[in-house]
Amino acid sequence: MFDVLEQINKRPKPYEFYTTPLLWNDAYVSQKMLEFHLDETADPASRNQAFVDRSLDCIVRHFEVGPGTKIADFGCGPGLYTTPLAERGAEVTGIDLSERSIAHARQTAAERQLAIDYVLANYLEFSTDKRFDLITMIYCDFCVLSPEQRRTLLTKFRTFVEPGGAILLDVHSVDWFAGVEEQRTYEYSAGDGFWSADPHHVFLNRFKYEQEKLYLDKYTIFERSRTREIYNWLQAFDLASLRHELRDSGFEIVQHFANVAGDPYQPGSTEIAIVARLRN
Repeated sequence: MFDVLEQINKRPKPYEFYTTPLLWNDAYVSQKMLEFHLDETADPASRNQAFVDRSLDCIVRHFEVGPGTKIADFGCGPGLYTTPLAERGAEVTGIDLSERSIAHARQTAAERQLAIDYVLANYLEFSTDKRFDLITMIYCDFCVLSPEQRRTLLTKFRTFVEPGGAILLDVHSVDWFAGVEEQRTYEYSAGDGFWSADPHHVFLNRFKYEQEKLYLDKYTIFERSRTREIYNWLQAFDLASLRHELRDSGFEIVQHFANVAGDPYQPGSTEIAIVARLRN
C-alpha cells in the first residue's frame, strides 16, 4: 500500500504522460463531458452559453463571417461554435477526437440541414487539402499540448490557412497561473460519479511547475476492476512567450484581447486571446 500511495503522489516530469484521448473517448466519461458541454450554465467542458453567444458575435463581426467564409474549428466538441457559424452561411469544418461529441454535432447539423464537414480525428494527425479563411481553437485547447505538439499544430495551421487568413486561439495567462495552488485531495463515490457508474476512489494531485509555467491535475482512479491515471496538463503564457512561439512557426500576432469575446486585455487578465496571421 505504501508503494501505491508513493506512486499516486509522485510528480511526473513535464508532459511525461499524455492521456487526453482516454479522457474524451471513455464510454462513460465522454457522456459526462457531453452533458457538461450542453449545460448552458456550466463551464467545465465549454463556456456557458451567454459567453459563447458573446464570442460568436465578436467572431462574426471581427472576421466578417458570412456566406462563403471558410472556417475550421479545431476541438469543435458538439458544435457550439460550428453550428451557429454555419447558420450564418460559413463553410465550416469541425475536428474533434471525441466520438460522442462528433456524433452529437453531426446529428444537430442534420436536424438543421447544415452542410458542416465534421471530422473524427486527433487534430495533431488531421490533414486536408482545404484552405481556410479562419482557423479557431477555443477554450484554451492550445494549453493542453506540449511544446512539440503545439509546434506540430502550428505547422499544420501554416499550411491550412489561406493567404490573408487568420487564426484565433485563447490561452491561460501567467496571472491565472499565479493563482493556482498545489493540492492533494481524495474523494469516494458510491456510484454514478463523474469518473464511473460504479463505486470508485479518486486521488487528485495538483502540481505546479514554476519554471515552465505549467500546471497538472493528475487523477488516479481506483475501481474494483481497473485503475486509471489521467493527466490534464495546462500551459500558461504571457504575451511575449506566446508571440515568440507563434513567430517561430511563421505567424505574427496582430491583435490580442482578454478573451475570445473581444474584451480588452489588461494586466491581471486570466486569459489571452490572439489573432495571428502569416508573416510576410
